Amino acid sequence: MTSGPKEIKVNFPPSLHGGVYANNTVITHTREEFILDFIMAAPPAGSVTARVVVSPGHVKRLLATLMENISRYEQKYGEIPKAEEPPGTLRIN
Repeated sequence: MTSGPKEIKVNFPPSLHGGVYANNTVITHTREEFILDFIMAAPPAGSVTARVVVSPGHVKRLLATLMENISRYEQKYGEIPKAEEPPGTLRIN
């Protein structure tokens, strides 16, 4: 029997330190997973900059964490205006 949470050391590869930029997201799902495609759309084209695949349970925790952090952000900096939808239809080939 364990006596508390264990520390997990996470490796952060240097190639990911700068992150990637995305100004749009396409989300699809199956019964077992949610697929989040982060896209840099600059008409007339766009490119997927990252794909993240997560379980339904994890995506629900992610949503709760995002909602909590948006609330904290807006308490500190004011309401975030909703961004306009980009023109056109995104289709991933």
